[in-house]
Amino acid sequence: MTLSPELLLHGYSIGIFPMAEHRNDPEVFWVDPLRRGIFPLDGFHLSRSLVRRIRRGEYHVTFDHDFAGVLQGCADRAETWINPEISDSYQALHRLGHAHSVEVWQGSTLAGGVYGVVLGAAFFGESMFSRRTDASKVALVYLIDRLRQTGFQLFDTQFLTAHLASLGAVAITRAEYRRRLEKALNGSADIAASVDQRPQDVIQRMTQTS
Repeated sequence: MTLSPELLLHGYSIGIFPMAEHRNDPEVFWVDPLRRGIFPLDGFHLSRSLVRRIRRGEYHVTFDHDFAGVLQGCADRAETWINPEISDSYQALHRLGHAHSVEVWQGSTLAGGVYGVVLGAAFFGESMFSRRTDASKVALVYLIDRLRQTGFQLFDTQFLTAHLASLGAVAITRAEYRRRLEKALNGSADIAASVDQRPQDVIQRMTQTS
């Protein structure tokens, strides 16, 4: 199966997403979970330790600065569903403005990040990675703050893991997900809009809703 940008976007629009069994498997299949993980945009659990981490300024955060690096970071693990076709397809989506990344840097080192796909007012989180303590959590904080500031209604995490649940993600039924997806697809949001994301302002906004 060739994952053209048009096919990928159609899949997301009807509630499914692609995966491979492992990085060397050329086959790609579509997934439609019975229960779907989502992040309520006003429900992120911002711990005191994470607030301190952000406030200390040991990391700095960028948006769409190194999409390929984030994608590679997500694939660089013992078990991954990101095969070469998936990697190439999402980089094509990024070039078309439908896939985006948040990068977390420690100096000049890419310490962590998250990437996903945008349609309407829905953000479909694909994967995240961390090479330094809390780097992926910091990426999520900045991503959710950006989604809230730019008009998004739905943050789809695909599955609900224990790690995501500890941060505030929840699972909903397939039917409820489809209802929320339809509403979000009919909305509009601009993830690339210029927003103020100074650390102290991000902390203040996220603390008010967490």
